[in-house]
Amino acid sequence: MPAAALTPELELVVARAAAAAPAFAATSPTERGRAIVAVADALEGAKASLVEIAARETGLTEARLTGEVTRTAVQLRLFADTLVHGGYLDARIDPADDDFALGVRPDVRRVLIPVGPVINFSASNFPFAFSVLGGDSASILAAGCPLIVKAHSGHPELSDATAEVAATALRAAGMPEGVFQLIHGREAGVAVLQDPRVRAGAFTGSISVGRLLADLAANRPAPIPFFGELGSVNPVFLTAAAIAERAAEIASGYVTSVSGSAGQLCTKPGFAFVPEDSELPAAIAAAAVDLAEHRLLDPRISRSFDERRQAILSAPGVRPIVEGGIRFDDAGHGWATPTIVAVSLEDFRTSREALVEEAFGPLSIVVETPDGTDLAALVPEFFEGNLTGTLHVSEAEGAGSTANAPALRALVEALSQQVGRVLFNGWSTGVAVTPAQQHGGPWPATTNDTSTSVGTAAITRFLRPVAYQNAPAAFLPLALQDANPLGVPQAIAPAGESRSWGSAATA
Repeated sequence: MPAAALTPELELVVARAAAAAPAFAATSPTERGRAIVAVADALEGAKASLVEIAARETGLTEARLTGEVTRTAVQLRLFADTLVHGGYLDARIDPADDDFALGVRPDVRRVLIPVGPVINFSASNFPFAFSVLGGDSASILAAGCPLIVKAHSGHPELSDATAEVAATALRAAGMPEGVFQLIHGREAGVAVLQDPRVRAGAFTGSISVGRLLADLAANRPAPIPFFGELGSVNPVFLTAAAIAERAAEIASGYVTSVSGSAGQLCTKPGFAFVPEDSELPAAIAAAAVDLAEHRLLDPRISRSFDERRQAILSAPGVRPIVEGGIRFDDAGHGWATPTIVAVSLEDFRTSREALVEEAFGPLSIVVETPDGTDLAALVPEFFEGNLTGTLHVSEAEGAGSTANAPALRALVEALSQQVGRVLFNGWSTGVAVTPAQQHGGPWPATTNDTSTSVGTAAITRFLRPVAYQNAPAAFLPLALQDANPLGVPQAIAPAGESRSWGSAATA
């Protein structure tokens, strides 16, 4: 597909980003870190006004949105400290070696550098944490890449207000003009994604739109990396011993996880596999009494959820545990209460096509499995890639001392092949913002299962490696100089060590 022509306004946006790229890449990690902290401070300073706009545009609660602003600010500060530490640069130094095992070795030094301008397509369900200043934006700016954000149509006023906060803070911190810009409209986003001056893309949203954008990025004359977080049903597996030990606690956590933010979370548990004749369905019904209705994000999502819910309830063998429902107001917004249904494993297999796809909203399916079911085999049978997989086990099972320990280990291994994060005795909603976090998984959870959109490893998506051979010190990046003025970690392979390669493995 030929690239769409840029309008004069978009041409200015992309030109500014391209012009800013060299200067922004040349800023020191400390300078960028301070600028990012300034953005975090400004965001929290504007919290009250931004939350008011967000609540009106998205229907999410003030408490949820206030917490999300805090999470977004913490995320920004995490990347600021990541910059100062410098480990993200992956600096490697192989000094010249006349006694190298394969002949004379030149001086070779490798480091990661910014890829250049990046476009980030915002999410609807996290108007702060995965939107204008969310994790993708934070990692793009931290990497030293000019950022063009395509605002989500579900919260345009909030996007403009947040962008103004960010742009003002970055300008005051002395960052080059053009490092942060906002655009509106899907066509505008597609046109910018296809422009040759844009070097990478990021997206959080539906599988269909994510696939379209990923294909556009891959089919450019010069393809670019595209990091999309798309869809996930996050299966949960519960043992009979875990249910016997704490059925009420598990049921309460499950209902909270399914219903929180009206189920509009990419980590919502979409399926729970439980032993048949378990007491858990009754505990779930008891835990779901008197749940308040919650507005869905927009009319389109509301209609889609209503259709998906009806399709699931109509599938053979499906019976409601929690009936739930959805009503539409005069503006077309849907107000939902959670629906949780049960189905036998046999009927789940029969109705797989109608049941297995994600229901974006407060709905989850309990699958009842006969005694002796090979749970590990169910993972590849029913599911493609997912962001998470969860196990609930008893205290004794957690110690690995029960008769079913081999089967549980097999289940853990099966999940690790299909998901990016394996949880025990918890719930997948509420992603911890921490350096080791992995928020990604095999297709269709993400378009690139080696990357993450949460945690400090997210920065590497927007960097690329360059090696310098026999470069005079004056021409080396600071991170690769022997003096190491940045004080970053350097992996050095000393001269002479190649003669002993292999000894560690055979010791």
